[in-house]
Amino acid sequence: MAPEPTTVDARPPAPDRPATRRPATRRTRQFRGPLLAFLITAGAFCAAWAARGTFPFGNTGRALNDQANQYVPFHRALWDLVHGQAAGDVLFTWRGGFGQQFLADYHTYLGNPFSWLAVLVPRAHVDLAVFAITPITMGTAAAVMTVYLGKLHPGPWWQRGVLGATYGLCGWALSDASYIPMWLWGLVALPMLGIAVEWCLEERRWPGVALLVALAWFGNFYTAMMATMAACVLLAIRMATRDMSARDRLRALWRAATATGTGILLTLPLLLPSFLSSGAAQPTGAAAFDPVRIEIFLSGMLPATHLWGGRPRLYVASLGLILAGSFVLNTAVAKRTRLVWAAATLLVVASFQFPPTQYLWHGLAVPNGNPYREAFVFSGMVVIVAWLALANRPRPLHLALVAALLVAATFVLRRTDDFGGWTWPAVLGGGALSLLALVLLRLGEKRRYLIPVAAALMIGVVFAESTVAAANADARRARERWAKPVATSNESIGNHFDAVRDVAGWPAYRTDSGAPQSAYNDALALRAEGPQYYSSYLPEATYRALEPLGYGFKNDGRTFFGADNPVLDAIFSIGARVRPGTAPNTWTAAKFPAPPLVTVRTGPYTSPNPADSVYARQENVLGATVYQVPQVTRGGTDTDQTYAAQCTPGSEAFWYSPALYGTVRAGGTRKPLEDRMTGVVPLGTVPASGRVDVTVETRTKDADAGGHPLGCLDRAALDTVVRHLTTTGATAVRPGGHTLEATLPTPAGGTAVIATTAVPGWRCSAPLKPFHGLLAVDLPAGTDTFSCTFTPKGLTPGLAGATLALMVLIGVQVTALRRRRRD
Repeated sequence: MAPEPTTVDARPPAPDRPATRRPATRRTRQFRGPLLAFLITAGAFCAAWAARGTFPFGNTGRALNDQANQYVPFHRALWDLVHGQAAGDVLFTWRGGFGQQFLADYHTYLGNPFSWLAVLVPRAHVDLAVFAITPITMGTAAAVMTVYLGKLHPGPWWQRGVLGATYGLCGWALSDASYIPMWLWGLVALPMLGIAVEWCLEERRWPGVALLVALAWFGNFYTAMMATMAACVLLAIRMATRDMSARDRLRALWRAATATGTGILLTLPLLLPSFLSSGAAQPTGAAAFDPVRIEIFLSGMLPATHLWGGRPRLYVASLGLILAGSFVLNTAVAKRTRLVWAAATLLVVASFQFPPTQYLWHGLAVPNGNPYREAFVFSGMVVIVAWLALANRPRPLHLALVAALLVAATFVLRRTDDFGGWTWPAVLGGGALSLLALVLLRLGEKRRYLIPVAAALMIGVVFAESTVAAANADARRARERWAKPVATSNESIGNHFDAVRDVAGWPAYRTDSGAPQSAYNDALALRAEGPQYYSSYLPEATYRALEPLGYGFKNDGRTFFGADNPVLDAIFSIGARVRPGTAPNTWTAAKFPAPPLVTVRTGPYTSPNPADSVYARQENVLGATVYQVPQVTRGGTDTDQTYAAQCTPGSEAFWYSPALYGTVRAGGTRKPLEDRMTGVVPLGTVPASGRVDVTVETRTKDADAGGHPLGCLDRAALDTVVRHLTTTGATAVRPGGHTLEATLPTPAGGTAVIATTAVPGWRCSAPLKPFHGLLAVDLPAGTDTFSCTFTPKGLTPGLAGATLALMVLIGVQVTALRRRRRD
C-alpha cells in the first residue's frame, strides 16, 4: 500500500526533536493552513457585520429578502421536526399551504450540513444560528481550498491559508450568497471536488471520490452542479498539464465518471423528488438571459465592487488578482501549464456571457434572478492560478506591472454604472500593500526576518480589504427596496408566536397566524397551519386550487398569503385566527367553530350566484349558498373609483379586486390593496339602509374591480352550514407525519373532502375524486373509515438507485481492503 502523502517540511530536523513526535507534529501542521484560512474568512465577514452594526453585533436587522421569508422559517421548521414539535415529518408538512411536500424543500433550503446547527440552540435563537451558518460555511470553503492548493503544488502553509481566504471571501460569496446558506455549500463543493479530481489522477480512493461527490450534491444540488462542471474543467486542465499516457488519461476519466455517477446516485432519494417537484411546481415567468455590457462585466472583477441587480460579482482580493495576473509572466512555470490554465480560465469567464453556455451552467434552465450564480467558479480558478504563481516565486517586476494594469483598468472602468465607492481604496491601498508584502516575501529568501513581516502584511491586507468589501456590499444592497434588512426575532414576533400557541388546536382545527408580519412563511415560523407558504416547489395544483377562492399570492403563484374570510375558514377547517392588536407589538387571538379536517358531501352543488365571481367559487367548494352577490354601479375617476351596491342589512360585506393596487374604503373601514397579493377583504357590516358605498384609490392604470367585486355574507346561513359539516364530518381525524386516517359517523357513502389541496403524491384507500382542486375520495356505501398516505414522486426509485450505488460503493471498498491485505 502506497504511503499517505504528507506536507513537505523543508526545514532540517532539529537534533533534539524526538523521533516519536514527528508524525504528530506533521499532522498538526496540516491543519495550520486550513485553520488560518477559516479564521481570516469568518473573522473578516463578522468584522463587516460589526462595522455595520447588524445583528448580533447591533440592532440592525440582518435578514435580507428570502433569508427572512424562507431560510429562517425553514430552519425553525427543522428545529420543530428534530424536537418532535412539527405537524408532519421530512416528507410532508401540515404547516403552510394547507399541507405541502417537505422533502424537496429540505433538500433545497436545508441541505447545507451546517444547517443542523439550528437544532442545537433554543428555538427563539434559530435565526442567530442561520446567520452563523454564513461565516462558518465561507470559512470552511476557504479551509478546503487551502487543502486543495497544497495538492496542486507544495508551499508554506500560511501562504496557502491566505489565498484560501481570498477564495472564501470572493465577491460572489460576499454579495450574492452571503444571505443564502444553501448556495454557500457550492463554495465548499468546488475545492472538495478538486481534491476528488486529484485522487482520480492518482488512481486512489475511488470510494472517497464518490463520497465527496455525494457530500457536494447532498448539500445543494444547484451550486453542486456548477461545482461539478468546474471539476470537469479542472480534470481536463490537469490531464493536459501532467505527463500522462493516453491509457492513464482514460483510466482517470473512467474513475472520475464512475465515481461521480455513483456519488450522485447516492443522493437520488433527495435529488429525484426535488427534480419532479420542480416540474410540478407553479411555473414562473423567468426572462431570457440578457448578458450585461462588457464594461459592467469587467468591472465586476474589481475588488470591493458591488453592482446592482443581476450583475456578475467576480472579484477576489487585490492580492489574488495581482498574483493571478503575474502567472502568465512567470517563467518558473512550464509554458504549457501557463497556457492551459490561462486559456481555461478565460474560456470559463467568457462562457458566462453567452446564452448557450450560460444555460448549461444552470442545468439548461433560465435563472430566475441573478443569472451569474456560477461566478464563484471563476473566482476559484483565479485563486488557483494565483497560488501556482506564488508557489513559483513571482518576480517583483512582474507583480508591479500587473498592479499597474489593475490601477489602469480601474481608471478606465471608473464611470461604469454603480462603480463601487470602495473600489479605489481597495485597488490603491489594498493593491499597494499586497505588492509590498509580495516584494518583502521575495526579499525574505535572503533576509529571513522579513518573512514574518510579509506574512503579517498579507494576512492583514486580505482581512481589511475583505472586511471593507463585505461591509460595502451589505450597505449598498440594503439600499435596494427588495433587500431592506428585517428583524427575525423581537418582542412583536415573540408575542405573535405566543398568541398562535394560545389558541392552537391542531388537528381538531387549524390556526391561521394572519397576514404576514415577519415572513411569507409565517405559518412555518409560528407553528400555524394556514395557507401562508413560500417555496420554489409550491405545486401548480395548489395554485389552481387556492387562487380561484380569493387567496392573495405573488411570485407568479409560488407564494400564498391568508385571507380573513369566514367562508374560507370553514372550507379549510380554520378554527382560530390571530390579528394585530391595537397597541404596538401586541396580538389578539380568537377561536370559533370550524368543521373537521375531513367533511362529507352527499350530492352535487352549483352556486346560483354569478359563476365568474370569487364568491360563487367559494360556495361551490363549501356546498351551500351563503353570499348575496349584487350588481355594482361604478363611478368616479380612473384613480378615485367609486362603487355602489345594495345588500341585505346586517350582512357582512367583502371585497375582491386583484387587478387594483391602492386602498379600498367603505364606511369606517380602510384596507390596503396590493394587486394579487391581497385576497378577499372584509369591509364590515352592511348598514340598515342596505347601501354599500366603496371607494378605491388606485395607482393602477386602465383597470377596475371587475364585474362582481362585492359579496355580502349571511353569517347565520354560514353558521348553519358549519354545524352541518361538523355533524356529518369525520368523528376522528388522525394526521400522521405524511398520513391521514379518518373515521366517519355514518357509512352512507358520498364524497369525503380533506381540507388540503390535491398535490401530486397522495394515495388513499378509497378512489381519489376531483373536487375543485381539494383532495377528495369517493366513498362507497358502507365505508366508515379511510386512510391516505403521501409519498413524494420519485422517492421509491430514488431509494432503489441509492441502494444500488451503496452496494457498489461497499463492494469496491471491500475489494480494495482484500487487495491491501494480500499485498
